[in-house]
Amino acid sequence: MAKSAYAYMAMWYSKEGREVEERVMRERLIKWRREPSIVRIDKPTRLNRARALGYKAKQGVVVVRVRLRRGPFNRRRPDSGRRPKRMGVYGITLWKNWRQVAEERAARRFPNLEVLGSYWVADDGMYRYFEVIMIDPNAPTIRSDPDYAGIVGRRTKRRWKARRLRQRQRRLIEKLRKTLLPKLKPQEKG
Repeated sequence: MAKSAYAYMAMWYSKEGREVEERVMRERLIKWRREPSIVRIDKPTRLNRARALGYKAKQGVVVVRVRLRRGPFNRRRPDSGRRPKRMGVYGITLWKNWRQVAEERAARRFPNLEVLGSYWVADDGMYRYFEVIMIDPNAPTIRSDPDYAGIVGRRTKRRWKARRLRQRQRRLIEKLRKTLLPKLKPQEKG
């Protein structure tokens, strides 16, 4: 059976098509390094991955490329006042993964858009690149599309996974309800 076009696109990012991908990406990365860290782009670099996450080439769907700094999450060294062990410079790790950081930066840059998903695009010696797919929930083309109904806020049979930012907010609210509400309720005297 013949492979689909998406299968060949996926092959570029696997071991089989590595040499082809490296030549093309080397030229792209040189250009991307000169651009700002968050850039809106016309079409996704990895179309097969974008389509799997819900990308459609229509109004209201935006693709954003985010550039993140690679390397350890070391902090700036304090001037003085403590011994080296307590400087708090080395061994600090980020508790989120880089993809989530990229999604959050894109969400902060475009506050009127909702994050649909993201995927890794490339690495070089200094930076790591991710593409974030975002949608405009107020666009008429998105509001009328049944595939995006869960994000727009309409009820649908299909259940959508909660996006990371919303999920964290929901967890925080539930935690506060469990811990703070019992303390705030007036204690009954018996």
